[in-house]
Amino acid sequence: MSIQAKLHHLQAIQNLLAPCRYLYCLDLEATCDEVGESESPRQLGVVPAQMETIEIGLVVIDLETFEIVDEFQRFVRPQINPILTDFCKTLTSIQQADVDSARTYAEVGQELEAFIARYPDAAWASWGDYDARQLERDAALAAGPSLLSGLQHFNVRKWHKGLYDDHRRVLSKHWSRWAWFGRVPIIEG
Repeated sequence: MSIQAKLHHLQAIQNLLAPCRYLYCLDLEATCDEVGESESPRQLGVVPAQMETIEIGLVVIDLETFEIVDEFQRFVRPQINPILTDFCKTLTSIQQADVDSARTYAEVGQELEAFIARYPDAAWASWGDYDARQLERDAALAAGPSLLSGLQHFNVRKWHKGLYDDHRRVLSKHWSRWAWFGRVPIIEG
């Protein structure tokens, strides 16, 4: 990709973010299971349709200063499959005690709502669309509104893919350049 094409892509990102004062960068962890290659066949302990968020991590970036101004992190107690699978604990590093002592999805949702109310005129971003789909799944399971509903969502993975031809090989190197650490690439214009 040419430098000019990358500059054009960055300008498009800047235009998308222009109406916003803040960007919430979100990462979720959810209940999950997988049958390993060395395991005997078994039924999954958690099927995809019943995955529940067990951790919400969010940083708030001020798009005027490009600095992280606040953070929100909560564990969430799952209701459908309250016992974490060994696979889930290994994948996420979340322990059973973390979720056993956590609040419910509805309670954490209220805390998050109060938290983000301090930062209006915002959109939110995540790496891929998984987090947006998981929030919708959680809302359906809880028979309530999706967290962050009404806010525009941006898939940062698509932004990255539009900027870097080598997105698979050097993902971790480029990842630290993004908003997750308070550095959104912006073109002065």
